[in-house]
Amino acid sequence: MKNLFGRPSVWAPLAIAFSLTFGLWLGATFFTAGRSYGPVYDKLATIMQLIDNDYVDQIDTDSLLEASLSEIIARLDPHSSYIKAEDLQAVNEDLDGSFSGIGISFNMLTDTITVLEVIPGGPSEKVGLMPGDRIISINDTVVAGQSWTNERVIRNLRGEKGSKVGLGIMRDNSPKLLSFEVTRGDIPVSSVDASYLAAKNIGYIKINKFAKNTYSEFLNALVALKNDGAENFIIDLRGNGGGFMEPAILMANEFLSAGSPIVATHGRISDVENEILADGSGAFQDACVIVMLDEFSASASEIFAGAMQDNDRGLILGRRSFGKGLVQRQIDLPDNSALRLTTARYYTPSGRCIQKPYTLGSNLSYSMEIADRFRHGEDFNPDSIKFDTSQTFSTLGGRTVYGGGGIMPDIYVPNDTTGISSYYIDVFNAGLLQKFAFNYADRNRSSLKTAKNLKSLLAMLPADDQILQDFAYFARDTEKIPPRWYYINISRNLIVNQLKALIARDALGISAYYEVINASDNAFSQALKEFAGGNAEFPIMTDKFNNNGK
Repeated sequence: MKNLFGRPSVWAPLAIAFSLTFGLWLGATFFTAGRSYGPVYDKLATIMQLIDNDYVDQIDTDSLLEASLSEIIARLDPHSSYIKAEDLQAVNEDLDGSFSGIGISFNMLTDTITVLEVIPGGPSEKVGLMPGDRIISINDTVVAGQSWTNERVIRNLRGEKGSKVGLGIMRDNSPKLLSFEVTRGDIPVSSVDASYLAAKNIGYIKINKFAKNTYSEFLNALVALKNDGAENFIIDLRGNGGGFMEPAILMANEFLSAGSPIVATHGRISDVENEILADGSGAFQDACVIVMLDEFSASASEIFAGAMQDNDRGLILGRRSFGKGLVQRQIDLPDNSALRLTTARYYTPSGRCIQKPYTLGSNLSYSMEIADRFRHGEDFNPDSIKFDTSQTFSTLGGRTVYGGGGIMPDIYVPNDTTGISSYYIDVFNAGLLQKFAFNYADRNRSSLKTAKNLKSLLAMLPADDQILQDFAYFARDTEKIPPRWYYINISRNLIVNQLKALIARDALGISAYYEVINASDNAFSQALKEFAGGNAEFPIMTDKFNNNGK
């Protein structure tokens, strides 16, 4: 098959900022650009007007239209969607890179809102809120013991920039209720969960989504790790469902030489026809890279991984990715609702579209595809994967890759179920691991906050056997789950490691959580082995990686 990048590109990564701005402008003016919508639009408007004027009963036509629009869009592909006006802000905030709030993370495992983290430089830190504070009231409304949901708490703490919220705070060292007035401000939404030196010259970066600020966060992490001695990098995109395309393109540009293809988009209209090449400005073109994927890595994650794989520039490790090769454009509607409409497909440098099969208007089988992989054994054996041999492509170095169903890694690592027992499933489903870790961190917060780093914090924790015993009795007393020691011992390492990771997260932040978890993660360990064996050097053209590592 002919490479879709055969024609010269007029797009380079540095032009992406303009293309994003243009796309947003186009969406914002979609209904004011003089475009004619024809008889279908006129028919819908006529029907709604007839119902409003002549129907036997009074009907809320707005609600009827909302339901109708959702049903219409549901008959398209699985990724086009209609977003109601009241939901749009919440949907956009996660990818916009910031929201207006008070700058804390909190825990609601009990009926009391407990502050876990105060964002440095944020509004709450400026007025003196501290980790461990209990929020008893919000704007004179008592919230402690009221069984508020996370969503309700967030709605009350977030608000317009410059607006104020009053908090009643209970603190361990004060017998009185403390009052704070916090002025809401812009709070950054972080895309990089973890960034640390995993080995002498290997940096690890965990990215949870592709938002507007992802590239700048990623680049800052790369530079900081390089300053710490990192020459090679593990980029963990497991569980990353994607987001904006532009950050993935700019990230790939950091590792690719000038003229290397990154991604192409093709659709029915000329506006979406793009072919993007690296501009050669990347500062990490000599670094060795391993990209980690799993079945929940999708969209922008697959764009980045596909660019690295098809250019033979990095080693892809893990399990087959989700398989989302459709591009959505968000179009803002006059009533502040929005339509996310699929307008193009994207293609990796070898010319493959990794979108897995779907049937228009039939999303049930599509949504069950990941579960089907598990039932068919794909999580545990790569031989269970059935490739579409009609979609065969070649990487720059001549290796065979396949389209039509996600990105298959060069090195397959099965799902690790070691330590899973019926006891572990019971305590996990009851949320007891998180509850125990939070209670421990909260009781010992004053001593844990003296830890200078993760190593010193872990040294403060009780011996593994003591933690396990304490947890077993906690599960018994809290949820009446009896200590079944045969099964507890099967899950011993898994439970202890997760408890330590969760305590580290509550005490030091989420980066510490991944540092503990990765120490016992089989995919992470395999990545370190590939670096040690020299297998991550590029270009990857040895027989070991032909046919996707089989």
